[in-house]
Amino acid sequence: MTDTIARSDVEPAPASTASLTVRNRTALGLLLAAVFVVFLNETMMGVALPRIQEALHIDATKGQWLTTAFALTMAVVIPITGWLMQRLNTRPVFVVAMSSFVVGTVVAALSPVFEALVVGRVIQAIGTAIMMPLMMTTVMTIVPEEERGRVMGRVSIVMSVAPAVGPIVSGALIQVLPWQGLFWVMLPIAVTMLIIGARRVPNVSEIRKVPLDMSSVILAALAFSALVFGLSQIGAAAAGEAAVQPWIPIVVGLVTLGFFGWRQIVLQRTDSALLDLRTFLSRDFAVSVTMMAAAMVSLFGAFIVLPQFARYTLGLEPLWVGAILLPGGLLMGLAGPTVGRLYDRFGPRPLVIPGSIGLAVSLWTLAIGLGEGSSWVVLLGAHIVLMLSLAFLFTPAFSSSLGSLPPQLYSHGSATIATLQQVAGAAGTAIFVALYATGVAATGDANPDLPSPAAAAEGSHLAFLAGGILSLAVIALALFVRKPAVTEPPLH
Repeated sequence: MTDTIARSDVEPAPASTASLTVRNRTALGLLLAAVFVVFLNETMMGVALPRIQEALHIDATKGQWLTTAFALTMAVVIPITGWLMQRLNTRPVFVVAMSSFVVGTVVAALSPVFEALVVGRVIQAIGTAIMMPLMMTTVMTIVPEEERGRVMGRVSIVMSVAPAVGPIVSGALIQVLPWQGLFWVMLPIAVTMLIIGARRVPNVSEIRKVPLDMSSVILAALAFSALVFGLSQIGAAAAGEAAVQPWIPIVVGLVTLGFFGWRQIVLQRTDSALLDLRTFLSRDFAVSVTMMAAAMVSLFGAFIVLPQFARYTLGLEPLWVGAILLPGGLLMGLAGPTVGRLYDRFGPRPLVIPGSIGLAVSLWTLAIGLGEGSSWVVLLGAHIVLMLSLAFLFTPAFSSSLGSLPPQLYSHGSATIATLQQVAGAAGTAIFVALYATGVAATGDANPDLPSPAAAAEGSHLAFLAGGILSLAVIALALFVRKPAVTEPPLH
């Protein structure tokens, strides 16, 4: 049953010839600022992680859960967001998202132990997962068609600049403040946005009574968490500190994932699946998404291991680590519009093939070119090539995958891509850190909480070697990516 409930405070969507009202411009500006803050928060942890590990006396295998748990939470919450935005109006959803982010920030700032800090990050991730779909839905609802391109350009800039400046902001803050300062600085900004948004964000949606299949939610959470936990235990097992043999949670995760897939196929008959897996019946969607997921593993893995190498092998302070990572992130964001225009003109293959080759070159450079005597210039150059290569991969892959679906599966395709990106990111973090910890343990380093330069170099070498091997698969997949000539017929 999907009866629509009339609401007097719902602002109707503008006509295609209408101009944005002052109220709507304010609302969009606020949503863009909120997305910038939550994206900035998501990318600040990588550079700060070595300092947090030292302060809390934990090693990289344990510390990586600050990013892994964040990504896993987003992977579970993103599919639920579509249901939430149908059950609640726009403003209440914004309040839920920002309130969650504020509460998580407070919990993280007050955390006396590592476990409490992870809980705070998880609560933050819930708000982050809701915010991006909320903004996209609002843009499509209140922005006239002739102005959407300009507004989406602003969205692209926000999504690119926030991750780019996150490391340098984090490095600067952690240089002069204890790690809790990352969250105390973020808190008043988030509270201000919550207060203003509770009054100024317009209600532009219609409420529908749609069911939520809790069995799917539980199965997805268990499957993704078990898989990533099993991968994270590989490094702990190498050091003789694994809580459980890695293969046990991996098998549990794969079996549960099978049940989750079966459940979605059953629910497709009633159009109530959490993720409609008919999207994978499109060959272009399956190839593009698989390539994107493999590249995301490399991105998140490099994001977590590079600061470890820079800190413990090169001896760089967090501010300088952030400065090294800044140019690549900015160039990736600036390249986005150009890549989009090239995609429209030439299609995906002339972009993703060079992009995949560049990804391989950067990861193999990091694998064989980094050591105790390495220069930070090598790190800077490899990171720039890595980020530019990913810019040439992600935009064409996203466009090709969604463009191959019939309109009725657009929302499910977007949710599937976003979910797989987060799962791949969490898996990449776990795999790279597990291999990093294995390399550190192989050197016999007596203090993995504060590894020697040689041990950190060996761990980084092993992690990036795996990334280099994975990049060869990305090249193979890039050869099969194509631009759909026309929208494919409905999938059955």
